[in-house]
Amino acid sequence: MALQQLNNYAKFFSFILKYYNSDVVKSTANSVLNEIEKTEISEDEYNQKPEELVEDLKKMGPTYVKLGQLLSTRPDLLPENYLQALANLQDDVETVPYEEVQKIFEEEIGVKINKAFELFDPKPLASASIGQVHLALLPSGRKVVVKIQRPGVRKKFIEELETLKNMADLAVTHSKVAKKYALDDVIEELRFILLNELDYNKEAQNLVILKENLKEFKNLIVPSPVAEYSSSKVLTMDFIDGKKITSLGNLKKIETDFTSVIDDLVEAYMKQIIVDGFVHADPHPGNIHVTADDKVALMDLGMVAKFSPKLQEKIMMLLVGMTKKDGDDITDALLEISEYDSAKVNLDHFRKNINRLVMDSTSTNAEDMETGRILLQMNRIAADEGIKLAVELNILGKVLLNMDQIVAVLTPKYDLQKAIRRFMEKMVNKKMQQEHKPENAYAFLLDNKKLLENLPGRLNKITENLANNQLELKINAIDEDRLTEGFQKVANRITSGLIIAAMIIGAALLMRIPSTYTILGYGVLPFFFFVIAIGLGLFLVYSIMFKDDHFKKSS
Repeated sequence: MALQQLNNYAKFFSFILKYYNSDVVKSTANSVLNEIEKTEISEDEYNQKPEELVEDLKKMGPTYVKLGQLLSTRPDLLPENYLQALANLQDDVETVPYEEVQKIFEEEIGVKINKAFELFDPKPLASASIGQVHLALLPSGRKVVVKIQRPGVRKKFIEELETLKNMADLAVTHSKVAKKYALDDVIEELRFILLNELDYNKEAQNLVILKENLKEFKNLIVPSPVAEYSSSKVLTMDFIDGKKITSLGNLKKIETDFTSVIDDLVEAYMKQIIVDGFVHADPHPGNIHVTADDKVALMDLGMVAKFSPKLQEKIMMLLVGMTKKDGDDITDALLEISEYDSAKVNLDHFRKNINRLVMDSTSTNAEDMETGRILLQMNRIAADEGIKLAVELNILGKVLLNMDQIVAVLTPKYDLQKAIRRFMEKMVNKKMQQEHKPENAYAFLLDNKKLLENLPGRLNKITENLANNQLELKINAIDEDRLTEGFQKVANRITSGLIIAAMIIGAALLMRIPSTYTILGYGVLPFFFFVIAIGLGLFLVYSIMFKDDHFKKSS
């Protein structure tokens, strides 16, 4: 185990050393920071080619392949040829032999594969970093796909995630930038998401929930799982005959009006975010398929996000503010779902930067809109100011970033802001209806049960004390004794200072009078007055510096 962990660290550091100072990383950093002045680099001038990055990620292991897949959906970070190479990473990994697939299925399900299916294609439809998909036919004639998890992938993920976690903790300890951007929290969130994605039982459950939540949208399809042929490592679900939107030809996009489909898609995601709090968190173009009858299928439910009711309300305020381009409303919403030290954070500066970012985004057409990227940039601005936004906002930014791309591909002239504004009104009404359901009213009554039980007795006691003139209000405001003691101490110090000053002045005047008895050339009486005054003065200074509480705290 220790040897394997050492090997993971060695791979990680060799990868970092290779790409740390590469041109593509510098380009990515400049893009993220949105620098005004940056060096333009031609795609042919990068010191590492896209194919080399893809191969290196494959060698690093399944966790890094997954990270590469996520990067393939980020045109705001990487050049176009790198995005294409990383997109191929989604489908271009080594296939698992059919014999191994058969063994995993039969061990997990407990049924022979030739008994479970009328037909089972040994050649995979697709092969990804976590599993691969095979086409099959049930005895009933229902066409399905069977997703089989790669052998040993769970163990590899856990080991590689542990390496990333240790590196993130080290970076946060020794790097101000890593601490500012809460790198450890980001890795922890990635760990949570990926470990959930490794459990196909959860993905099957996600399919059922999302299908039910989106049943009103006739242009959207969510495949149903086959429960009896599914487990934590095997997922059987409906086969959807369609194409990825990235594979659609230009002629198809020109001839077909996808406006009604995109209306349903945008409204469905508004409902997921604002009403349901259960969101398909990975809607990148490779996971969105268009069927022969021009409907949209949502695929790969391994990654979902869950938003609490309180967070949903703040996100609703945030999205409304973004559609109105109201930077102040956006700032207020962001601050209500963030953590910060008000004594150290310049809120006025943060507000000004958010307003500037919002006003700079002037376009409304889908092909030019960058709603998701703007939200991710807000997170960067917050981090620069020492404000820690809720992690869920990063997920929301990624969802909206992918949505921007999908809408731009199918309907480039679609007014996304207008659509969000229109559907937001419907979502607010649905949210209010949801909150007024009988079960929510019952929950409210349960929460207030104790208050209702104790209220009559407490009211009776209050009125009885009021009638007997025994009602007292105790307010903890200013401690009068401490305040009086403080004033008395100040008065004593002033008086002592005046007496000491008078003794010094008196001694100085007496020293000018000739005397028979002298000490060091001065009269005995004024000399003793002067010494006593100095002693009292030093004692007063000592009391102020070492005994007063306020002085010790300030020092």
